[in-house]
Amino acid sequence: MTTTHYLISRAEATLSSIDKVKKGHADYLRNMGEAGGLLRALTQFSHLAADTIINGSATAHMAPTDHADRLTENCRGCATQSLQYLKDLKTKTTLQRADPASIRIVVQKILHLGQELRPKGMDVRQEELGDLVDKEMAATSAAIEEAVRRIDEMMNQARKDTTGIKLEVNERILNSCTDLMKAIRMLIIASTDLQKEIVEGGRGAATIKEFYAKNSRWTEGLISAAKAVGWGATEMVESADKVVLHTGKYEELIVCSHEIAASTAQLVAASKVKADRHSKKLSVLQHASRNVNEMAANVVASTRTGQENLEEKDTMDFSGLSLIKLRREEMESQVKVLELENHLENERLRLGELRKKHYELAGVPLEQISEGNGDAPSADPATMSPKSRKPALMKKPALAQKPSIAAKTIFK
Repeated sequence: MTTTHYLISRAEATLSSIDKVKKGHADYLRNMGEAGGLLRALTQFSHLAADTIINGSATAHMAPTDHADRLTENCRGCATQSLQYLKDLKTKTTLQRADPASIRIVVQKILHLGQELRPKGMDVRQEELGDLVDKEMAATSAAIEEAVRRIDEMMNQARKDTTGIKLEVNERILNSCTDLMKAIRMLIIASTDLQKEIVEGGRGAATIKEFYAKNSRWTEGLISAAKAVGWGATEMVESADKVVLHTGKYEELIVCSHEIAASTAQLVAASKVKADRHSKKLSVLQHASRNVNEMAANVVASTRTGQENLEEKDTMDFSGLSLIKLRREEMESQVKVLELENHLENERLRLGELRKKHYELAGVPLEQISEGNGDAPSADPATMSPKSRKPALMKKPALAQKPSIAAKTIFK
């Protein structure tokens, strides 16, 4: 459960506890010899109010500035009003007029802010969730079909415009992209079949829409994952087009391969959360997932090979340099190495923060991420050395390798 979802649940529970406190207070005023009901209600209220304040403050750290300021202000107001109410209960002169109404108002404001900060997918009415799953899966399939069509067009154009080694490199890259799209298409089919089996096996007398609504967090995970896969396919085609036209970077296509494999791993994790571990359709889905990883690795390999074949390496001939000139060149090279190392470390820190924010905004349940570990290696592609593809040393690995949906897949 994300911080925002937890804050909402705490605020709702606090509002409910305020009603119990009011009832306990009224009962105590009628019979001051019996304070047990009021004490129990106050104990629960104090715990929930404190929990709301703590989680509200934590959520404010990740919220946009305007929401963060209002959330912090209302959390502070909740603490002030709660302490004042407890103080009024302790004093005989104010016991009769002690009223938690001001606390209710400020907690309602916190609840409203939490609802505004929820991922947009949470705003969908529950009865629409089932329809959205089908629409997103259909949209993802359409995106894959469009990607295959565009790659075919690029292939035909490349055969007209290029020859020799360039044509060979382009064909190898585009063929590997086509194979990846076909593997994703099979994964979508397997995921859809498994979802149908899960729904039919678990809905009982309920309708399909009622099942999706009842299991809304699982449903929202499927929707988010399907969107990510469709987006990844579109981005890969754009990157491949730029590479073939020599207007883009090979690294963009490699990163796209990592991202699209991570997105499909997310889809697998979302699909299998409620699946029977002995389901044959689950086995088909896992096999399709492994095939996607293999095809994505082929895209990376063909891209790297093509890049190496086309790049012209400058020969390192230092025979004509004097000792002084050689020393100067050596110092300049050392400076450049240090600059690049610093830039790399800063970029890894930035990547870690971006992935952390991505995870927060995605609002994907933690159990779906943990369920996906079996289908994709867990190393972070951003920390891999390009030659050996083994984990590179990092000065601050804890932040750069912050867990996220996009950091779950790498090709060995």
